[in-house]
Amino acid sequence: MTTVQAPQSELAAAETFDSLNPATDEVVGTHPVHTADAVEQAVARAKEAAAWWDSLGYAGRAERLRRWKGVLARRLAQLCEVVHAETGKPRGDAQLEAVLAIEHIAWAGKHAAKVLGRQRRSPGLLLSNQAASVEYQPLGVVGVIGPWNYPVYTPMGSISYALAAGNAVVFKPSEYTPGVGKWLVDAFQEVVPEYPVLQLVTGFGPTGAALTRAGVDKIAFTGSTATGKKIMAAAADTLTPVVIEAGGKDPLLVDADADLDAAAEATVWGAFSNAGQTCVGVERVYVHERVHEEFVAKVVRLAEQIRGGSDESAQYGPMTMPSQLEVIRRHIADALARGGRALTGGPDAVGERCVQPTVLVDVPEDSEAVREETFGPTVTIAKVADMDEAIEKANNSRYGLASTVFAKRRGMELARLLRTGQTAINAPLSFAGIAALPFGGVGDSGFGRIHGPEGLREFARPKAIARQRFSPLLALTTFARTEKTEALVGKLTAVLHGKR
Repeated sequence: MTTVQAPQSELAAAETFDSLNPATDEVVGTHPVHTADAVEQAVARAKEAAAWWDSLGYAGRAERLRRWKGVLARRLAQLCEVVHAETGKPRGDAQLEAVLAIEHIAWAGKHAAKVLGRQRRSPGLLLSNQAASVEYQPLGVVGVIGPWNYPVYTPMGSISYALAAGNAVVFKPSEYTPGVGKWLVDAFQEVVPEYPVLQLVTGFGPTGAALTRAGVDKIAFTGSTATGKKIMAAAADTLTPVVIEAGGKDPLLVDADADLDAAAEATVWGAFSNAGQTCVGVERVYVHERVHEEFVAKVVRLAEQIRGGSDESAQYGPMTMPSQLEVIRRHIADALARGGRALTGGPDAVGERCVQPTVLVDVPEDSEAVREETFGPTVTIAKVADMDEAIEKANNSRYGLASTVFAKRRGMELARLLRTGQTAINAPLSFAGIAALPFGGVGDSGFGRIHGPEGLREFARPKAIARQRFSPLLALTTFARTEKTEALVGKLTAVLHGKR
């Protein structure tokens, strides 16, 4: 077989940029700023690669994906080191997101044929002479624009499902984590050397915008709501479909019968892990008044044992994106100026690189700390009279990404009432680790779904086929149709559908 895999250097640009370690500002790597022309070249190569990749069939693609996840699993420590260097997160947290990404590769490759393969449908009585079926065909080339906070897990939720569905992918990682993106693409090209099925383009906003306009068949974007809107606007010019996973202001509800120790632990993990840089992290907590005081005391006690820093004993690392420090500082200041109290942390918690855990109470619901995505290690805790009030306040947000409920009796009921794409009951963020579950938001948190069967279908188009098996007893779609046939059809319709 002739190999036409394009070396990544062919996409090189004259201009470059450095990837920095956020804890030290040490240069981790240097990467090209790909121009619009370079991006268009990558997409053109991907179109040819997509046809070959599709021709492998589900079994052939599953085998390559199996080998890819094998490379990731065997070199897990190496991958985690790259993630640690570019994001500053502890190696254990880097390993957690990489392990979950491997699980998703495995699930997508294993289930693509069943989810997307040809399925028979009933043709109905009037067209019983037909055989009806639906199958899902790949879109062609998918552009994936990934974030920096989980540079392995999050983009792989689009990349692996798009690949399993038969598409080629052009991946633009965040400018803060280009080395992670390169590592993943290089590992894939080891097991798929024949064609550039998965390619990397690096750079800043203009590179992502160029990818949106380069003729891809779909864009999968993860990032801020504001940037997501720009992506949609650019894609609208060519009617390119998009799947958007944007920000969140995710609530956690604690009912009176909840396991308070477990709820407090989940709050602390959800709010402070990864320095709070988690789109599905816990930012708001609503607690039943009967257990509010006890719950707050437990959270504060746990939070005081957590420390952010760059040393090996720190539970989480620095802020990956330096500009986020000012957002966190502003949200804390606004909360305190409007009557809120910091039970731990506060203004002094915001350092030059790291932010220490901050627990805020008595914060008004219309404050920035409650309304806007903070994306840092802070959490607001509010007392509510009952869970009806908790639901009302939790849903009073323009975001709707994820949520958590701690309750023994009403857990499932409350989960269904929350206006979010996914909810975990009595455990922190458990939906993220279940590959069979779809993931996505509503409102300003975006639309479309990755992961699970819905994620596979997101990167495929349904193809409906009707095949005539024998001549119809009632010829309806012909100018030779008789009045007798029309009368018979009318009577038959009345019998089938006219009952009161």
